Amino acid sequence: MQTTIRSAVTFTGRGLHSGARVRMTVHPASAEYGIWFRRTDVIGRDALVQAHWSSVENAKLCTEISNAQGVKVSTIEHLMAALAGCGIHNALIEIDAAEVPILDGSSAPFAAAFLARGVRELDADLRCIEVLKPVEVREGTAAARLEPAETLIIDFEIEFPDAAIGYQHAVLTMANGAFLRELSNCRTFCRQSDVEAMQKAGLALGGNPGENAVVFDGDRVLSPGGLRRADEPVRHKMLDALGDLALAGAPILGRYTGTRAGHAMTNRLLRALFADPTAYRVVTCDASRRRLLPGTAIKPSDIPAVA
Repeated sequence: MQTTIRSAVTFTGRGLHSGARVRMTVHPASAEYGIWFRRTDVIGRDALVQAHWSSVENAKLCTEISNAQGVKVSTIEHLMAALAGCGIHNALIEIDAAEVPILDGSSAPFAAAFLARGVRELDADLRCIEVLKPVEVREGTAAARLEPAETLIIDFEIEFPDAAIGYQHAVLTMANGAFLRELSNCRTFCRQSDVEAMQKAGLALGGNPGENAVVFDGDRVLSPGGLRRADEPVRHKMLDALGDLALAGAPILGRYTGTRAGHAMTNRLLRALFADPTAYRVVTCDASRRRLLPGTAIKPSDIPAVA
């Protein structure tokens, strides 16, 4: 069955890049609605923007979507991951600025609020996208790949020159609350040199190490309190991947492999998948398939406690 959130929930905070104060409310929606954003601060133009792979305009530092009239919403990936991880397929998200609030830099605050409100089943079949053959995109040493699998599996590896990050690799099957338990509290991260460069360019104005991002400098973790997990960076990349894959418009049944991949590459991968009608098919998720999805059999205690 398709689902929606049981009642509305509001979040307030600052945008990571803009630093703007943001108020955002996630509302229930009817079956077949999907996920849409509505910019409440926009007047005289179409304020609705669909959370869909075809709406992605810019995905360099974060995932940004826009509509035909140029109305944009950015940094949607952590929220989209929380919706996917909680099994929420339909929602209207009202937001009074162009960037989703960063909160603590992870998906945990969103997911905890959704589970506190509860999820309501709707009278409509849930459809999934079954990957039928491998699809891959590459750029230099970076690559992203989808291939057939019974459920969504995320396999990710990263490598940074900073000794505190180095090489990290993790694989997780996204079923039975694994996203909530293993990934949801992992925060966005960056290198100190990148922070300085972004701030000179007028970005990362809402970033606050220790509050909403992990900052590395060589062999040091600069954020107070250190890491939530020893491999928090690669797990956050997996969180991002789930959020970006949620823009497919339905849960994906397939194995995603990312090698030094980012938002832009995952979007390119979805575009390559949907450009080839022989690479996928849309199937109705029966009870056996639904048991394998990220948002099935979850509970609030699946979200790790964070400081």
